[in-house]
Amino acid sequence: MSRNKPNESLPRLYSDLAGWFHLLTAPEDYLEEAAFYRRTLLENSLIPVQTVLELGSGGGNNASHLKASFTMTLSDLSEDMLSISRRLNPECEHIRGDMRHIRLGREFDAVFVHDAVSYMTTLDDLTGATKTAYLHCKPGGVALFAPDYIRETFKSSTRHGGHDAGERGLRHLEWTRDPDPVDTSYICDMVYVMRDGEDIRTYHDRHILGLFSEAEWLSLMRKAGFTTVKKVPYPDSIEKTGSTPVFIGIKSEQS
Repeated sequence: MSRNKPNESLPRLYSDLAGWFHLLTAPEDYLEEAAFYRRTLLENSLIPVQTVLELGSGGGNNASHLKASFTMTLSDLSEDMLSISRRLNPECEHIRGDMRHIRLGREFDAVFVHDAVSYMTTLDDLTGATKTAYLHCKPGGVALFAPDYIRETFKSSTRHGGHDAGERGLRHLEWTRDPDPVDTSYICDMVYVMRDGEDIRTYHDRHILGLFSEAEWLSLMRKAGFTTVKKVPYPDSIEKTGSTPVFIGIKSEQS
């Protein structure tokens, strides 16, 4: 997933603890969500969607469902996460890169950016990510961005969850808050309790994420070059904290 700036270390979940990722969030958890993204891409593109570039693809959870409909190219900043995704999605192309800067020299029918876009913590970061999506989108194609929160509806929250697999298991506690409402970031502190046989270990991991208004999102997407930009709500059956929408950018067919 495209994460923090190059001089900042990745959260441990995407580096030395990456091997536990699918016990925190499993591919099967994404079935309904991925179906919504698939439908939204198809309904908004002006051209048939066959090829999709995912920026910040992480462990490949969404791709494990989307690959049934599209030819997926997966890009992420973390080589550890790409290794996990390669095992889950061996038929997909995987490329290491930062969503703010990567340039593949080719275009796709659609560009998909899931919650990894939340790691864009400044307007410059988000400008880079939206421009990357635009440059890799074919004329008439569509880009979909799925941030965790927008400023208008952000609320502090806690969540928990986890999965088991054989002798291994993980439980997590997630505490999300915004200690400085003036800046463009918020904090998500996560505690992981990991079981390997009878060995139990606990880790703390801090994630710094970006928080922008709906107007900022739509403005930056227009500046990137998308001629049509809009928000699309999640269906009621998919629970999203703060009722955060996805943002859609459509590239002109004359581009």
